[in-house]
Amino acid sequence: MKTTDRILGLLGIARRAGKLALGADAAEQAVDARSARLVLLARDLSPRTAGDVRARAEKCGVRAAGLRATMDELEAALGKRTGVIAVKDTGFAKTLLALCAQERGGISL
Repeated sequence: MKTTDRILGLLGIARRAGKLALGADAAEQAVDARSARLVLLARDLSPRTAGDVRARAEKCGVRAAGLRATMDELEAALGKRTGVIAVKDTGFAKTLLALCAQERGGISL
């Protein structure tokens, strides 16, 4: 199974568990409320939105990582079209971050 598929599957599980905030506004609220542990950005997210979200996450001490998945792929996995996902659970965040690093060839994000 490809790493991207594993990430999408895990995101689907996290969504059903209620551990995600989907969309830029919801993710930024989670970051501001300090409930976000990780912010994930779709590959085809606009550079302006990605920059804004990364800046806010960095300001609040939350790690942001880019995905190789597109918004269409995220929609298929999550049932909602979005390019910004805040992960609100430490366990899911650690696993997703490790998978993102593996997806990038072992390079830490």
